Order: sequence, then C-alpha cells, then structure tokens
Amino acid sequence: MMKRHREDVQIRRPVRVERVPDGSPMELPAGALAQVTQALGSSFTLLVDGQLVRLKGADADAIGKPPPEIAPVPDTVGPDEVSSLVWQALKTCYDPEIPVDIVELGLVYRCDFEPMEDGQVRVLIDLTLTAPGCGMGETMADEVCDKVLAVPHVGEITVRLVFDPPWDRSRMSEAALLSLGL
Repeated sequence: MMKRHREDVQIRRPVRVERVPDGSPMELPAGALAQVTQALGSSFTLLVDGQLVRLKGADADAIGKPPPEIAPVPDTVGPDEVSSLVWQALKTCYDPEIPVDIVELGLVYRCDFEPMEDGQVRVLIDLTLTAPGCGMGETMADEVCDKVLAVPHVGEITVRLVFDPPWDRSRMSEAALLSLGL
C-alpha cells in the first residue's frame, strides 16, 4: 500500500486556485493553512478546510515552494522522435486527485499524428476523465495542450474530451494499480 505524505504549508500571498473536482476558481487568502497532498507534474494539490484545490506550478511561491521543474526538451529532434516525446510529455500530466499520470491511468484513449504541409505534426488526442461529472476536464486538456505544443515539430494539437467508452479501473496499467495498492 502506498504511504501518503502530507506537508503542512501556509499560504504566503493571495492566490487563485481551482476547486477539485468541479474546477471552479477560488482565491486563497494569505495566512490560510493548507496541506500539500500531491506535488506531481506541473501543479500541486492542496487540502484547504476540507476542500481539495489545484495550485498551478507557476504559483508555487505562494506556498513557499519552487516551481516544478519542466523536463528539458531536446533542441534537435527528428520528426521520427516526435511520437516518443509527446508520450513523455503526456506522462507529466496528472489527475489532481490520483497520484498517477494520465497515461498510466488509461485516460488517453487516442493519440494520433498527422503530417502538416510545413513539416510540422498535428497531434490528435482523445482524453477521458475518471468520472464524467469531473469539472477538471478543461484544466487537464489545457495542460496537455501546453505540454504537447512545447514538443519540437508539433504545430497543432486537438484534445477532445470523450466519455465513451466510460473509464474504469481496467484501463489502468499494472504499474498504476501497484502504485495505488490495488
């Protein structure tokens, strides 16, 4: 079983966060107390007064942390390496409630690549959520777009949120199941 470590922090400055799981914006005042429940990918999940919230990595200073390191992307990448780099980028995106990346969770239903006339690549991704009513879908899709667009030779990306077939635990990798103690 995975041991969960929570770190107590104090909010150092007013900061906007997103409520989990509905995705609605919320402002945390300076001085508020929180617990870091997850620090993976490019964001932090905090527990504040019984409510989970997602803090963008760019606002890490608000909890006294450095911004999460962004994995370096090689300057010189051949078009054949784009697929591998896109999948690596997807593995840095996390569900805010589950400490497993979206690839291992089985949330990426499709990732196709189409050549563009200018030599770039168009990436088409179908992404689902662990629950259809989760309001974090747009946030997760935006994060996927930002990270995949940072990959050399990616000129366009389309991320569609899909719910058919519905996600269930059977889509998780063996590594994900083991890491969650399932």
